[in-house]
Order: sequence, then C-alpha cells, then structure tokens
Amino acid sequence: MKLSARNQLKGTIVAIDEGAVNGIVKIDIGGGNVVSATISMNAIRELELAVGKEAYAVIKATSVMVGVDE
Repeated sequence: MKLSARNQLKGTIVAIDEGAVNGIVKIDIGGGNVVSATISMNAIRELELAVGKEAYAVIKATSVMVGVDE
C-alpha cells in the first residue's frame, strides 16, 4: 500500500461498533494508545475488517483540534 499521507499507524483492531450506516473502528497502535475512526459500514465490509485483524489508521487532515482536561 502506498499513500501520500505520512501519518500511517499500524495496529490491531480491538473493537468495531456497528451502526445502521456507519461504524466506529478502534485500532490499538501500541503503548496503550487506541485510535478510533468512523467509517461507513460498506467500507467495513469491503475491507473485511474484524477484531484481531491488523490494519492501518491513516491520518491526513488540514486541521487538528487540541484540548486539555479542566
């Protein structure tokens, strides 16, 4: 797989929360870090995503929000 996005985080799918149209895929990228992505159920099926399968979280964004605990 070759992509222009430089932020490619390999990990293992630890959860898929399925909805009617979209699902939330959670990928454990190590060090206690889990990345979540909301993608279409069609994409989940087409990519044959399943808990325990390796996958990449690919991040390409024009803006990033930053927050702090109160």
